[in-house]
Amino acid sequence: MSQRPKELTPHASPQHYSGAEMREWRNLRGLSLNKLRELIRFDPSYVARVERGEQAPSPDLVKAYDNAVGANGALVRLHAEVVNGVGVDALSSGHVARSEPDVAKGLSHVADVPGGQAVSEEEGIYVPCRTSDGRIIFVSVPRRAFLGGLGAAAVGIAGAPAAQASPPRPRVAVPDRSPLEHLEAVRRVLVDSDNLFGPHQLIPKAQEQINAIGVLREGARGLDRRRLLRVQTRFAELCGWFHQDAGDLRAAQYWTDRALQWSHGAGDPDLTVYVLARKSQLAGDMRDPIDAVDVAEAALEMARPGTRLAAVAATYAAHGYALQGEPVAALRAYDHARELLHGQQVDPAATWGGWMNDAYIDVQRARSLSGLGDHRAAAEGFRTAIASLPAGYHRDRGVYLAREASAYAGSGEAEQAAATGLEALAIGASTGSARILAELARLDTDLQRWRTVPAVRDFQDSLKASVLHEA
Repeated sequence: MSQRPKELTPHASPQHYSGAEMREWRNLRGLSLNKLRELIRFDPSYVARVERGEQAPSPDLVKAYDNAVGANGALVRLHAEVVNGVGVDALSSGHVARSEPDVAKGLSHVADVPGGQAVSEEEGIYVPCRTSDGRIIFVSVPRRAFLGGLGAAAVGIAGAPAAQASPPRPRVAVPDRSPLEHLEAVRRVLVDSDNLFGPHQLIPKAQEQINAIGVLREGARGLDRRRLLRVQTRFAELCGWFHQDAGDLRAAQYWTDRALQWSHGAGDPDLTVYVLARKSQLAGDMRDPIDAVDVAEAALEMARPGTRLAAVAATYAAHGYALQGEPVAALRAYDHARELLHGQQVDPAATWGGWMNDAYIDVQRARSLSGLGDHRAAAEGFRTAIASLPAGYHRDRGVYLAREASAYAGSGEAEQAAATGLEALAIGASTGSARILAELARLDTDLQRWRTVPAVRDFQDSLKASVLHEA
């Protein structure tokens, strides 16, 4: 006789509520856990813990689960609201899958970037996992299992704390600093931490600040309120970037769209143009050339003289042309980006796109050349750009190394590809960057025909040891 499913307690916490909703959808479709496994290929015991509210689900599980049960995004939206700190009372009074409250109004408070709180051994931490179709995704596994040996082979990742938000703390005064100065300082800390450690443990921190600013906006008026909205826009854009680097492109779209929405009320045209350019970059990562080009061209038209924003937009438009298979238009757009960068006197007060330089254009051009099949020129472009990177750009160096390795593989230089891939792997494992690991998964596939070459075998063995495999 089969064991009776454990009775759920949806009102115990938002996590329990989310798990109960997932089981309700599964039961509605008449799916057992084992049958569901055939559709989404996640361990049934892990899914059961999520349904019981005993473990937080990974975004990839929720997305796969939603698709499998035909929830049309309801479970994804519910998960986003739970992550953003919605309370059980709000969930009970109005299901988030059928309403879209402003997440900026969550009950959080301004605080310094808090340290990770203590976690139970059953809570999940994110680790890279290789799926049956060759992709690398991040999944949540119980901390006890991970530290007990399941993740011991994951190079450098076991020492990273779990990514989660700290509970709200009492509002405290910040001596000699306005709330806006404090928030900007927090944002700078998050940006610097991302370059070194990757996005997973920073996403909850960014969302805490977004919620906190929403509370501050409720009590502000006039110019102060607009300034808070401007800072909230910047945090939303940053949150979108964190999700983009973590490989959750749907969440990246959500937060970048929120940033664009808020930017129009912030009274900062440069900020709006920058967010438009970021939307073009995201569309390029999602391999949507139409949006990549159209949004970038809109940003180009709006860009103010004396800023680097037009050059940023032209660069992302160029990659959109490459994705469309238009090499002439792509290379012309990269040349135009360089002309825009050097053909004007940049206003020192114009800070958006301050990282834009020749090396950045070179590395984006190299990426496009690789996609267009000119692998040798792409590898040279990546090598030149990597040599120009500032010391603090640890994670970006890993992304560029991974793409350089793929370019070497495309040009038939297997040993160089494997050696460069190993450099990228060390950075990908330490930062948890899904962009790096996704590039390396493709490199692994490209190197299969040279799998007997010792250097290639070393790379593939190292990648296999660093990434869990789908159960």
